[in-house]
Amino acid sequence: MTKIDMKANVYNRNQEMADALRSRFTNAKTYVINIVSSPGSGKTSLIEQMAPRLMPELNLFVIDGDVETQCDAIRLQNAGIPAVQIETHGSCHLDVPMIEKALTGIELANIDLLIIENIGNLICPVGFDLGEHLRVVMASLTEGEDKPMKYPQAYRKAQVCVFNKIDLAEFIPFDMEKFQMAAKRANENIDFFDVSCTKGNGIDQWCSYIKDKVRQHKSIQP
Repeated sequence: MTKIDMKANVYNRNQEMADALRSRFTNAKTYVINIVSSPGSGKTSLIEQMAPRLMPELNLFVIDGDVETQCDAIRLQNAGIPAVQIETHGSCHLDVPMIEKALTGIELANIDLLIIENIGNLICPVGFDLGEHLRVVMASLTEGEDKPMKYPQAYRKAQVCVFNKIDLAEFIPFDMEKFQMAAKRANENIDFFDVSCTKGNGIDQWCSYIKDKVRQHKSIQP
């Protein structure tokens, strides 16, 4: 009897499409970030903080993913940030066909930086490459230091960890050394940026990093 691993087939097919989409992004000189996190870590707030620091220099576009509602995209649009919402209506992750559909009618050559705000979940979205150039896992002080131990794959597949809500450090017990050691065990090459999306701490440094990434990306010959 032949056994067909449907899960493997789904992942393999998505990877093929992701590689093709990444080539499309690269040829258009569009740098793509995929942000994954638990619900409530501050993904939308991070984008709100990034936009005014980036948009004077870069053309920005956001794809926002949620199971239901247009809330986050509307919130970003009201802040003057070009954004479109994907509602999955039950699916716990975004995939390449969803991204391609969200980009219908969008001229990629006019976008310097595309930010994909993935669905709040540290399990399902992790397994799906969306054609991004940079995978960011976002964490926050209010979640506890054990997240990299509980969800190591989220950290293993990310290049960067943006750590939010550092302004609450004096109020909430948190072992930062334990957190970073666990993240490094999952991925020894992961970089860390500590920020407060409420106070603005660390956002300038994070945006400088992203600007450098976009410049480097635009210098790549197709």
